[in-house]
Amino acid sequence: MSADLERDNWIQVCPLEELERDGVKVVSGEGRPVAVFLDQGRVYALDNRCPHMGFPLHRGTVTDGILTCHWHHAKFDLAGGCTFDPFADDVAPFPVEVREGIVWLDPRPLHEAGQEHWLRKLNEGLEQNISLVLAKSVVALDELGVTADLLRNATLFGVRNRAGGWSAGLSILTAVANVLPSVDREDRPLALYHGMVHVARSTASEPPSFDLEPLETSEVRPERYVDWFRRFIEVRASDAAERTLRTAIRTGLPPETIAGMLFAAATDHLFMDVGHTLDFANKAFELLDHIGWGHAEDVLPSLVPVMVEARRMEETSSWRHPVDLPGLLGEVYGELDSLIDEGGQQFTTWNGHEELAELVLDGEPAQVLGEITDLVRRGVPLTELSASVAYAAARRSVHFHVSNSFSDWNTVHHTFTYANAVDQALRRVPSKLLARGIFDGAMSVYLERFLNVPKQPVPEPSGRDARREDVLAAIDSYGGVDETAQLVADMIAMGRQEEVIQTLGHALLREDAGFHQFQIYEAGVRQYRQFALRPAGGQILIGVARFLAAHAPTARSSGQTYDIAARLHRGEALYGEEE
Repeated sequence: MSADLERDNWIQVCPLEELERDGVKVVSGEGRPVAVFLDQGRVYALDNRCPHMGFPLHRGTVTDGILTCHWHHAKFDLAGGCTFDPFADDVAPFPVEVREGIVWLDPRPLHEAGQEHWLRKLNEGLEQNISLVLAKSVVALDELGVTADLLRNATLFGVRNRAGGWSAGLSILTAVANVLPSVDREDRPLALYHGMVHVARSTASEPPSFDLEPLETSEVRPERYVDWFRRFIEVRASDAAERTLRTAIRTGLPPETIAGMLFAAATDHLFMDVGHTLDFANKAFELLDHIGWGHAEDVLPSLVPVMVEARRMEETSSWRHPVDLPGLLGEVYGELDSLIDEGGQQFTTWNGHEELAELVLDGEPAQVLGEITDLVRRGVPLTELSASVAYAAARRSVHFHVSNSFSDWNTVHHTFTYANAVDQALRRVPSKLLARGIFDGAMSVYLERFLNVPKQPVPEPSGRDARREDVLAAIDSYGGVDETAQLVADMIAMGRQEEVIQTLGHALLREDAGFHQFQIYEAGVRQYRQFALRPAGGQILIGVARFLAAHAPTARSSGQTYDIAARLHRGEALYGEEE
């Protein structure tokens, strides 16, 4: 019998009488510690690391078939390893037998944890909002190379379990998916973990969403659906807008038509909800790029509550006084279609981004709007103009003086992420209605002009050999905004822009970062790509660095949880010798 056991890779634990005397034995099974217990005459074997924080389970207590970890009092079924406390996750059980007075262990777990297992655990983590379970699932699924499945599961969970519609969590999920190719390879699962955590938080304690059915109709004209949808958003008729949108998707209207419809409604009013409305709409389409258009009817209706409830900035004092910006913008909109047709976006090369950005930053509203209108008439492509406004918005963070109120960082952030959304959306759908967002963004940049008084200068290269660790150390220190900007400027001067992007990504992901930090990093990377190797590109990265440094350091509890999950997955002992 012993030969058969050895042939099957079973290992000898100890004589049964020894286990009866000690109650528990710890052995090494294929690189992981396994605790073998005796309880009421029966032998059990479990991974010795508590799945919650890795504490050695052999130091726990066994009573009536229940193993209790003393550290956080998680309880486990000895026979199967399942936890009675979901926060702790399950522990892996192992086959164990007593033959001829000797205890034998099969070091291979009873249940092989594959893709199906980890997707199920991912859903459990999302449902229960358990960060450690999410971290373990992400680490395992990333190793299995199924990022698309991970994103799809989180997306569908996020839209189906939040009646309030699209959430900041889904925007963060999209942002991290967009920047995965730009961050360090070892940081990518950590980025996905952040996305999962924020989706779970956004749905926690929220009522679920119940779908309305599409209309049963023979109407297939795209222009009719666009008109209906915009009308219903205008009068805040949520149900009518949702049914219109679902019908348009079910009818099979092209994605470009659906995008144009949503983007038009999001720009029918000025800078809706301080830019979040258009940014969310753009992110929803970017997320569909990752998980497939087949989920459009699941994802896009989540935008309707956001659009219906959005604050319209023409209703606010700041946009009306002392300058009537809605009045000026209304005059532009009245002739915008004909101007676009007249210009025909005929320029194949145009390099006036920096000059236009300077005007947007420092000019008066009528002057700025007049210049952009003239450039449209002359045939400058809309995406060149939207990129210029996004660059100008990024410059506000570059010139933001730290003597301003800390909350004012959010003000410049909102305009930049809105301008980025306009730019990205225009590249998806070159819509005349969406082009209004270029002018709205420029006026929002104008409204922030006093946040650059006094104007923090763009740091000049100092000639020092700045390194990644220098940037991270500067971000680590409270008040290290300007030092971080200088170090980034020095790295850019040495041609190490991609290293800057990876360094800032790592700095972001090690923090307990919030919605705005993820938004600013993703928008900064996207806009940098428009201006790579030009001074504008470097300045965009400097603005991102200053924003991230202003919001760090944090407690970094998310990273600690992720690190525990990664080490447990690798089979490491977190607390030294466990035997």
